[in-house]
Amino acid sequence: MKNLYKLFYIVLLFFLFTSTSFSNEPVAYIDIDFILKNSDIGKKSLEKINNQNNDNIQDLKNKEKILKDLEIEIASKKNIISKEAFDKEVIIFRKNIDQFKIEQQQIIKDFNDYKKKEIDKVFLTISPIINSYMEKNSVKILFDAKNIFMARNDLNLTNDILEAINKASK
Repeated sequence: MKNLYKLFYIVLLFFLFTSTSFSNEPVAYIDIDFILKNSDIGKKSLEKINNQNNDNIQDLKNKEKILKDLEIEIASKKNIISKEAFDKEVIIFRKNIDQFKIEQQQIIKDFNDYKKKEIDKVFLTISPIINSYMEKNSVKILFDAKNIFMARNDLNLTNDILEAINKASK
């Protein structure tokens, strides 16, 4: 019986001392990816990024084709040239392949750096626009839509902010 009273008092104290919080701060959310893909500034940056990526892919394909042609040429000489000369050409070919792999990794690294810089430029440009929109409309907290589990549609400010960004960028 004493244990029942102790449990009752603990539960009672727990409910008495827990407080609920209610927030009156206006919050909203936006879809950053949608804004990046559909704003004028974002479209220009994504186009630059895609062009750079296509150039890199084309360059790598050309180098790969040269290496394949060289491999075919070396394979065709296998029975014609001496064993030592063939081994020398194979060693040179392997060095070329290793160099190609190093160049490929460097191109990928450079592209990722370029992509990050371009996207950062976009965010630096649109952040003041979003901040001014938030001040005008008394929005205290703005979340990214991909981090929201569920919310009312009237809290989605994506289209309004997209319009403000496009107006400010002209």
